[in-house]
Amino acid sequence: MPDLLWIKNGRVIDPASKRDAVGDVFAIDGKFVASLTGAQKKQARVIDAKGLVVAPGLVDIHVHFREPGQTHKENILTGSRAAAAGGFTTVVCMPNTSPVIDNAGTLQLVNGAAAKAAVRVYPTACITVGMQGKQLAPHGTLKANGAVALTDDGLCVQSNELMRRAVEYAKMFDLCVLDHCQDDSLTEKAVMNEGNVSTRLGLKGWPHAAEDIIVARNIILSHYTGAHIHMQHISSAYSVELLRRAKQDGVRVTAEATPHHIALTDEALATYDTHFKMNPPLRTEADRQAIIAGLKDGTLDCIGTDHAPHSPDEKDREFDYAPNGIIGLETALAVTLDVLVGEARFKLPYVIDLMTRRAANVLKLPAGTLAEGANADVCLFDPTEPWVYDATKGQSKSRNSPWHGKKLTGRVKTTIVGGKVVFEHGAIVA
Repeated sequence: MPDLLWIKNGRVIDPASKRDAVGDVFAIDGKFVASLTGAQKKQARVIDAKGLVVAPGLVDIHVHFREPGQTHKENILTGSRAAAAGGFTTVVCMPNTSPVIDNAGTLQLVNGAAAKAAVRVYPTACITVGMQGKQLAPHGTLKANGAVALTDDGLCVQSNELMRRAVEYAKMFDLCVLDHCQDDSLTEKAVMNEGNVSTRLGLKGWPHAAEDIIVARNIILSHYTGAHIHMQHISSAYSVELLRRAKQDGVRVTAEATPHHIALTDEALATYDTHFKMNPPLRTEADRQAIIAGLKDGTLDCIGTDHAPHSPDEKDREFDYAPNGIIGLETALAVTLDVLVGEARFKLPYVIDLMTRRAANVLKLPAGTLAEGANADVCLFDPTEPWVYDATKGQSKSRNSPWHGKKLTGRVKTTIVGGKVVFEHGAIVA
């Protein structure tokens, strides 16, 4: 008997199909179909989505699942469960594991774990061997073994010559290069944004110029080579402007923004709380507004969480010595709705587009739509439900969130992957 699914009475929003109306969604054997017969409807699993938004499963092209080697923080299974709880059905994990993902063997290990995950997990692989920025990794072999993009995430390639060769090589294999834009010479021992707040707190500042320089470098290299370069977690207003000009000139670059960079500023660090310490750092209100404007006019292509789990003992240290990063999968939708819909007055379908179709398109992933024939991946959420996030009860192994105990608006109710419910009623479904 075929596996039948009928989601009815919800507000169906599918930007890829230009659909926004109350209606039904149907699936047979994990794929969307236009309709079910009367007999099939009697046999189908029925989900009444009245009062809910029925959207494509969310897509996040920037997560850290810490497997292999750092599984005390997270592993692919727990990370995928956190994704499901946040409405994400497709995620792309970074290669800065231990060992790093710079060879076919490690990539195959990750693929094996991903096959047992709660959602679809796609791996990236390193630009350089050991993420050391000295020698190119075997890009062709890595793609052949499942890598969907290349990145030395967290360790920006400093050599312009090597980066040029890397993007030329990646272009041969139709791979996008994802870059964490940071000039290391400007950020040694820096722990937060350079500015009035860092001066007041007596902390070493991270100037936005360190990001801007690498963004400019990548724009030039993309223009010169025709390669696709994607800028990760943009935090600087000037970087947004550089990207805006580049896109107007037709340069093949894309970029993402995180929920925390559109919601928070460096003022949040006033109490030295390490849950607000991240890289790139939280910046000024002017930077925050520029990022929101960049999302609104298409300069920035999508939302990426940069989900970065750390254990409590790692974060519970002096500010200078605590690691950068926060978890974000379970709060991303609510935070993004609060900022972009509630504050900036974006239309809800546009925000869903940023978190589905447009995110998937950056890496050409088969996701982000409710169209007939597509994978039956769905996120059902209530955009108006208030709730308080408790990180200690989340699906992630780690708890390092600045939103712990905070009231948010917009809650995921059900997540469906391949026509199967994987999360509902606040719990993972086996």
